[in-house]
Amino acid sequence: MSSEVFVGIDVSQAFLDVGVRPSRERFRVAYDDNGLEELATRLRPLRPTLIVLEATGKLEALVAARLQMAGMTPVVVNPRQVRDFAKAAGELAKSDTIDADILAHFAEAIRPRVRPLPEEDLRALAELVTRRRQVQDMRIAEGNRLKRTESREVRRRIERHLAFLERELDDIDDALRRKVATSPAWQADMKLYCTVPGIGRTTATSVMAQLPELGRLSGREVSKLVGVAPLADDSGKRHGQRHIWGGRSTVRRSLYMAALVAVQYNPPIRDVYQRLLALGKPKKVALVACMRKLLVILNACMRDRQPWQPNRALAA
Repeated sequence: MSSEVFVGIDVSQAFLDVGVRPSRERFRVAYDDNGLEELATRLRPLRPTLIVLEATGKLEALVAARLQMAGMTPVVVNPRQVRDFAKAAGELAKSDTIDADILAHFAEAIRPRVRPLPEEDLRALAELVTRRRQVQDMRIAEGNRLKRTESREVRRRIERHLAFLERELDDIDDALRRKVATSPAWQADMKLYCTVPGIGRTTATSVMAQLPELGRLSGREVSKLVGVAPLADDSGKRHGQRHIWGGRSTVRRSLYMAALVAVQYNPPIRDVYQRLLALGKPKKVALVACMRKLLVILNACMRDRQPWQPNRALAA
């Protein structure tokens, strides 16, 4: 028999009805803080392969977020899909308990794809992160122009523009904080990311927005996805130098800044950096290796839903 467990949760304003397959277990908890804690406590030992909830007008959002924070894999699906599935299975009756059973059956038979975050929310967060980077680039460019400008009038105009860009950066940072605060799942992810020395809120937000696959891939897969895994350049008998290329340059840029901090304040990352320098590797190569190590550590934290621990870092 399969050891996989599938859970369906029917959400109402007062209660959460739960169905489990293949055991056919059923139970109900209150839809409040104590009930959500009980739900996570009862489901965690089952190690469910998949948990399915219907989209019910945002009632399900808190439940899904709490389950995700507990290290489980909730999926919110379209109610019409579930009703069509129920009709095809010959289940025409409807009650909270029946709906929970149908959702569990749907999870087992259809296995809807896990999506880390709602696409529209993720897109909005990513656009804010992109805009912050654009404004930061403009600020750096204007600062460089100011250094090269002698005209008092032009300097005054550049300084005025720089002041505006500083205010705009502050406004965007506030908007990013508000955006993250709207999602308990994002807040939980932010706390995990920021346990890693070298990772601050800006880097964490960038990674959340632009690398939602983190924690769902192997360390090598996520390194290739971002473009920090050295790729071969061989042909016949020629063995070329390994290079990084492709991938998500915006994530690499955030990781580069984080690595500069981590080589000073994160002992395992500092050890990697110093060891490579001692072997004669260029500083840029050593920093890329540190970026890759940071990424693998973040991936392990998200995969295990555990904060960073120094004694786990090298095995991440």
